[in-house]
Amino acid sequence: MSAIWLAMAALALYIFGWLWYSRYLANHIYRLDPNFITPAHRYRDGVDFVPTNKWILWGHHFTSVAGAAPIIGPAIAIYWGWGPALAWVALGTVFAAGVHDFGALVLSNRHRGQSIGTMANRIIGRRAKILFLFIILILILMVNAVFAWAIANLFINNPSAVLPVILQIPVAIWIGYKVLRRGGNLLLPSIIALALMYGTAVVTTYVEWLQIDLVRWFGGEGASTFVFGLEATPASFLIWILALLGYVYVASTLPVWKLLQPRDYINAQQLIVGLAILYLGLLLTQPQVTAPIYNNAAETSWFPLLFITIACGAISGFHGLVASGTSSKQLDREPDARTVGYLGALGEGILALIAIIAVATVFASQSEFLDSYSSFAKAGDVGIGNFVEGASVLASGVGIPSEIAATIVALIIVCFAATTLDSAVRLLRYIIGELGNEYRVHHLTRRHIGTSLAIGMTALLALVPDGGQGVGSGGYLLWPLFGTSNQLLAGITLMLISLWLFRQGRNPLPTLVPMIFLLAMTIWALTQQLVLDWSGVGEADAQWLLFALGAIILGFAVWILLEAIRLFYHREELEALRDPADETAEETNDSAENGRPTGKGQQTEQTDKGES
Repeated sequence: MSAIWLAMAALALYIFGWLWYSRYLANHIYRLDPNFITPAHRYRDGVDFVPTNKWILWGHHFTSVAGAAPIIGPAIAIYWGWGPALAWVALGTVFAAGVHDFGALVLSNRHRGQSIGTMANRIIGRRAKILFLFIILILILMVNAVFAWAIANLFINNPSAVLPVILQIPVAIWIGYKVLRRGGNLLLPSIIALALMYGTAVVTTYVEWLQIDLVRWFGGEGASTFVFGLEATPASFLIWILALLGYVYVASTLPVWKLLQPRDYINAQQLIVGLAILYLGLLLTQPQVTAPIYNNAAETSWFPLLFITIACGAISGFHGLVASGTSSKQLDREPDARTVGYLGALGEGILALIAIIAVATVFASQSEFLDSYSSFAKAGDVGIGNFVEGASVLASGVGIPSEIAATIVALIIVCFAATTLDSAVRLLRYIIGELGNEYRVHHLTRRHIGTSLAIGMTALLALVPDGGQGVGSGGYLLWPLFGTSNQLLAGITLMLISLWLFRQGRNPLPTLVPMIFLLAMTIWALTQQLVLDWSGVGEADAQWLLFALGAIILGFAVWILLEAIRLFYHREELEALRDPADETAEETNDSAENGRPTGKGQQTEQTDKGES
C-alpha cells in the first residue's frame, strides 16, 4: 500500500479539527473574548510578560512543545505496527491534544498567566497545588537532564550540524534587536536566517574542518584526554552538557524578545520547510508501507503502553506547562489562543505523522522491519536512527543528497530539543518561584537565584548518577517514569479545565471525555510498571528508586483526582474556591467600557501603567 493514503486520511482529520472542532471549542466551550485584557498587557514587564504577534507566539509554542518527542515516540511505538500508532496520533491530536493545549492556554490567560500548578490551588485547593507542583518538578527535571544528554549525543554523532546550530543564536539575537525591538516584518529576516543555516549545513557536510567534532579533536574514540582523565567520548559529552547548561542559563533569563521569540520563529520556519520537503518527497516518491498494520509478533502488549509511549504527537502534559508557563504570558489577544494552542497541537501531529510514515516505509521488506523491531527494548534503541534514515530517503525524493538530508534532519532535531530545554529551564524557574512564594522563601522568586537552582538541579541529575549511557546520562535513571508522569499531568490538566468549565456553567464533555480515557490508561500503565517492572515481583529485577518515585507520583495523582471528584459532587465548595482576584470576562468588559485598553495592542515597548 502506498503511504500517501495514510497521510491523506490523517491530514483530512486534521483539517476537520482545525476548521470545525477548534472553532466549536473557541465559540461554545472556551468562549474567547476579543475584549479580554490578557496578562501580557496587564502585567507587561518586557521580560516574561510581552504581548506578541500570534504567529511569532505560535512559533515559540510549537517549537517549545515539539522537541524530539513527536519523532521518538512514534518511531518507537511503530513496534506494535503502524495501525495503533497512526490511530492514536490522528485521533489524539484532534480530540485530546488540541483540546488540552488550547484549554490550558485559555485557563492560564483567565488566571493572570499563572502556571497549571498554581491554578490547582484556585480550582481544587492548596493540598492539590503542592502535590501537583511536586509532579511537575520531577517531570521538568527529567526533561532537562535527558534533553541535555540527547543534544550532546546528536552533536557528537552529527558534528556537521553543530556550526549551523551555533550560528542560529547570534542571528536570532540580531533579529530580536532589529525587528522585534524596533518593529517590522519578521518573515524575511527569518527566511534569510534559515538560508544561512541550511547553507552552512551543506558546507559543513562536505568540509570536514568546519565540523566541530570534539571526539576527533581529542584524538578519536578511546583516546585519553585532559578532562578529568576521561576518554574522548565521555569528555565530549561532559563538555557539551556543561556548555548547553551555560547557554540555557543565559537564554532562559533573557527577555523573551531578545532570543526566545526570534529563535523559535526561525525554528518554526525551519520545521515548515522540513515538513514541506518530507511531504513533497512523500508525494513524489509514493513509497510503499513495508511495516505491518499490526505486529502480531510483539511480545509486549500495546494496551495501555501505547498511550504513554506516544505523548507528544497525540497529547502531552508538558504542553500544558508551556501553554500556562510561557505562552500565556505573551498572548496579545484571547482569540489568538486558538491559533497558538490548537494549531500548535496540529503542527505536532503532522510531525508525528511523517515520523510514522518515514519509519513504516524505510525497510525493504516486512521481515526486515520485524528483525529491527524484534523487541520493545530494541525499538527504543533503533527508533530515532530509523526515522533519520527514513526521512533522508523521503528528502532524496526532491533531489537532496542523503548526506545533506541527514545533517538537516539532525539540525532540526537539535534546534527543537534546545528550544524545549530553554523553555523547560524557564518553566522550572517559575515552579521554584511559586514554591518560594508558597513557603515564604522569597529569594527563590528572583530570576537569577531561581535559574541557578534550576540549572544546578539539572546538572546534578544529569552528571552525578550513571544512567547507563555514560557521562551525563543520569536523567535516564528516571526516564522510564517520564511517559506515565507526563500523561498523568495531561490528565490532571484536563481535569482542572473541566472543573473550571463546570464552575462557569459550560459543557465540560470535550475535556472530560479525553481526561477520563487518559487517566484510566495512565494509571493502568503506571500500576503495571510498579508491580511488574520495578517491584521485583515480575521477571525484571527490582528498581527501588523508580518504584518509590512512581508510587509517590501515583499516590499524589489519585489524591488530586479524589479531591476533584469530591468537588464535582459538592459544587458549593468549588464555588468557595473561586479567587476574587480572578480576571473574568465580565471584569474585562467593564474595564473596556470605562476606556481601558482592550488587549488588542501590537508588540511594542509602550508601558501599560494602568494595568499593573
